[in-house]
Amino acid sequence: MLAKDFKRGTILNYNGAPCMIENITVQTPSARGATTLYKFRARNLVTKNKVDFTFKGTDNLEEADFKRRNVTFSYSEPTAWHFMDAETYEMYDLTPEDVGDDKNYITESLEGMQMMFYNDEPIGLTLPASVVLKVIKCDPGVRGNSATSRAKPATVETGFEVMVPEYLEEGEMIKIDTRTGEYSSRA
Repeated sequence: MLAKDFKRGTILNYNGAPCMIENITVQTPSARGATTLYKFRARNLVTKNKVDFTFKGTDNLEEADFKRRNVTFSYSEPTAWHFMDAETYEMYDLTPEDVGDDKNYITESLEGMQMMFYNDEPIGLTLPASVVLKVIKCDPGVRGNSATSRAKPATVETGFEVMVPEYLEEGEMIKIDTRTGEYSSRA
């Protein structure tokens, strides 16, 4: 596949490891005859480190032998998080380090979660762009402050604390963007 055809989220082999492209910058030449350069910022899915590399648009790159499978969360222990394949009911384990900050959004009812596999080994998760979680703790809103857009901290059912508008109350369902960790809207 040509470098110019890669998009955000594409996974390719770079230095023998799978890397997911997170950002692409196109550098167009000012001189005639010069080639367009594509600068990629990617995350190595095995080591979790960020990697920067640059290619010409006509360079041919190899996509990684990479698979995704729909999974559901089963349970967690201090040493492992357990997930079940939605089709084959096979169990997969990830370490807490592999799960990382995704733990803030994972519930048993979460749909659209995918396990990433490289060489048939689970290496991480892909979450939906937003999740719906229940607010279990927050300060009550103050009457008369609806004209200003102030925020207050709220704790959701996973234990994650997020800043929400002042008018939200305990028990409400809210949408949280999993990419930024910020409140999106009421659900």
